[in-house]
Amino acid sequence: MNRVKGSPAIIHSSIRCDSDQHEPLVRPEVQRQQRLDLQRQQRQSQQQQRQQQQQYQQQQQYQRGSSGGGFEDYSNSGYSDFFESMFGGGGGFGGQQQRRFRGQDFNAELRLTLKDVYETHKRTITVNGKNIRMTIPAGIEDGQTIKIANHGGPGVNGGPKGDLYITFVIENNTNFKRDGKNLYATVDLDFYTAILGGEITVDTFDGKAKLKIKPETPNDSKVKLKGKGFPVYKKEGEFGDLYITYSIAIPTKLTEKEKELFVELSKLRNHGN
Repeated sequence: MNRVKGSPAIIHSSIRCDSDQHEPLVRPEVQRQQRLDLQRQQRQSQQQQRQQQQQYQQQQQYQRGSSGGGFEDYSNSGYSDFFESMFGGGGGFGGQQQRRFRGQDFNAELRLTLKDVYETHKRTITVNGKNIRMTIPAGIEDGQTIKIANHGGPGVNGGPKGDLYITFVIENNTNFKRDGKNLYATVDLDFYTAILGGEITVDTFDGKAKLKIKPETPNDSKVKLKGKGFPVYKKEGEFGDLYITYSIAIPTKLTEKEKELFVELSKLRNHGN
């Protein structure tokens, strides 16, 4: 699974139900690495405890050596007090409380199409064999990351779980260009309609719309269709705009008669000037 470059903002998301669609997110090699990291944390914790025990023993030996040979009672109470200050509670070697570590965070990608995120929908994803049902809000951005709390790796020695971070990869397989909440499209306009005016039908993201063309419309003219853009993230019922650019198509494969008419038109224009 490829990683998305950059550092997109983190947005909290709630977990909801329901969908029968399952998509594994964490690869086996990632799971193995996560287990190795967890084992390394445990070894580091054990090594730190052994070092602290050795420090305590060296301190006690120094105190016995400096007491002139007298006898001191190193009771379990004193030993327990030392480790209670070091570990926050517990008894002797077999009973001291181990340090707690927070679980590892998981990172995953979820690939969707632009049409998928045009409407809010529910989907079930699978992470490390566990199904997580979540709602994907309409208007989510490519590269955006959401956090699902307490769905990462398990904690060590009773520590809290890590979190799950899901980065969205939005593939655009449409004729529209998306820029935030706005959409952009180029529409071919025939030469005669551009000159004389008329009416055309264009595609919008969720349907079609009729547009009136003014006579003598120049090439690269732009019109705005208000509210025909993309949904605004987490703002129900709010949409951006759709911007249409006209690309005038020059007629080709003209007949002799058509050429004669264009020549006549050219003479009229030049004579008029």
